[in-house]
Amino acid sequence: MRIASGVREVSKELQRIPIKVAVRKVMIVTQGHDDHLVDLIRELAEWLMITPRYGNDLGVHVYVDAQLRESERFNASALLERDSRLQHMLKYWTPEFCRTSPAELDLVISLGGDETVLFTSWLFQTVVPPIMSLALSSLGFLTYFGFEFYKQHLDGIMGEQGMRVYLRMRYTCTISRGQRREEAGLRTPRKEEQFEVLNELMVMSYCGPAPYVSNLALYADDELLTDIQAEGCVFSTETGSIAHALSSGVSLIHPSIPAILLTPICPHTLAFRPMIFSDTLLLRVAVLHDSTSTAHCSFDGRGRIELYQGDSITINASQYPFPTVMRSTTEDWFQNVTKALKWNTRSVMQKRWSEVEERRDVTAIEDIEEAEDKKIDLTPDCLVHSRSSSPLQDSRLMMAPMNLQDRSEGFA
Repeated sequence: MRIASGVREVSKELQRIPIKVAVRKVMIVTQGHDDHLVDLIRELAEWLMITPRYGNDLGVHVYVDAQLRESERFNASALLERDSRLQHMLKYWTPEFCRTSPAELDLVISLGGDETVLFTSWLFQTVVPPIMSLALSSLGFLTYFGFEFYKQHLDGIMGEQGMRVYLRMRYTCTISRGQRREEAGLRTPRKEEQFEVLNELMVMSYCGPAPYVSNLALYADDELLTDIQAEGCVFSTETGSIAHALSSGVSLIHPSIPAILLTPICPHTLAFRPMIFSDTLLLRVAVLHDSTSTAHCSFDGRGRIELYQGDSITINASQYPFPTVMRSTTEDWFQNVTKALKWNTRSVMQKRWSEVEERRDVTAIEDIEEAEDKKIDLTPDCLVHSRSSSPLQDSRLMMAPMNLQDRSEGFA
């Protein structure tokens, strides 16, 4: 509970005032290395190193994927031959470097889409440097900056403007294995593996040649909430509410709302609906001993691990949040949802009633003038059946002769 509340309070403070720090070491993260992407990495890395910063003739140190060391397309040797002083400024990162030395970095640039952002979160399983995401994909909820304007954005972050950081909550997911005791034939919990997730934890039933519904038990602070009979369930962060949870029926959740979203997948009972818990709770999902099937869990779509009968996994707020560089405090999330999901937008807007009435009146006048030019006896019946007249005008025209006749009879 203290961890979740502390992260929220720190996040609020960071959003109020932009952070002005000297960014001297930058890491570039991508997924895949097609020719076009390698060209963009080289362009960005070269610009970061040769652009003067902080009173120096050169820029900042740049870390790129170690797989590019021997890449002919990246051509690191030709890049370094341009200026001998760049020899010590271009470095290479590995997953091991991200696990052991995250404090060495001042900024991480994610080059791609949401999958690249999730991959960056997977790399940093403890402390995470500030993450700036440059969009290259067509669908991006977590990418706030366009690559075509990267020079303008980075000049502002490394200059007087500074960076505005928002701490996105992550979950710590800990797997406890049940070790069978020979003398009692029981399982005792034994902690083994731990993962930090930004989007979601997914627990699914076994998808083998003979799949069965998993029998799971859900606990909150060690109190049994319910037994779960379903194809699986998804535990999502606020960030993950726009992923698998959204397609399963959960509402959109703003990142500032402290919540854990539980979404059942094909539940056995119709009454088992999605639920929203406070992120101060410690949730635990256990595979029952009498379950006819094992279960599989994945973390942000990675690290597929099988859970056997008696195994369990706990979900709680992480002490290592995910700091993302934002353009503003609240507008980015709404703009991305509107852009990516077309939230509450229509391709063609309905015309206003005043415009429709005005158009009908103009058309009716044009029809009358055309009839007069052709010397046509335009009786009220003609007007009634005119396609340009409105229902209100039709009723008035139909009532007009009757009113005149009634009045004449009354005077008589």
